[in-house]
Amino acid sequence: MATMTAAQQKAQAKAEYNAFVAACPSRKLLDRISDKWVTLILAALGSDGPHQLGADCAGEPRSMRFSELSRLLAGVSQKMLTQTLRSLERDGLITRTVTPTVPVTVSYELTDLGLSLHQMMRGLKTWAETHMDDVLANRATYDTRTA
Repeated sequence: MATMTAAQQKAQAKAEYNAFVAACPSRKLLDRISDKWVTLILAALGSDGPHQLGADCAGEPRSMRFSELSRLLAGVSQKMLTQTLRSLERDGLITRTVTPTVPVTVSYELTDLGLSLHQMMRGLKTWAETHMDDVLANRATYDTRTA
């Protein structure tokens, strides 16, 4: 067996990522990015202005303050938003910028890696909103059949 350099070993491992294999680390990544708060945060960081409840937030990605995200994401607790933002920062999907003002201003923005996921997350959000009536109707039909 030939000896491989660290770079060659890394390239081979990357080529072998397969989420259908139980031990593949990409499964943990899929688990993280499929979380509803991750999906909504990544979609929200693509908004371009003030939002009204129910309004679509399409537009170019931009930075947002914690309080903006908290208002936009109805139902998210401060703790959950903080934990989710930290995990996204750790994964390199967002950056956190602290501006020394009174009070301190903290904003979050998509990185290039986060931008590569942004459109997909917006599409997933849009799909869910567009097809919710169909899903609800199918659930009702199913529940009537199985009751």
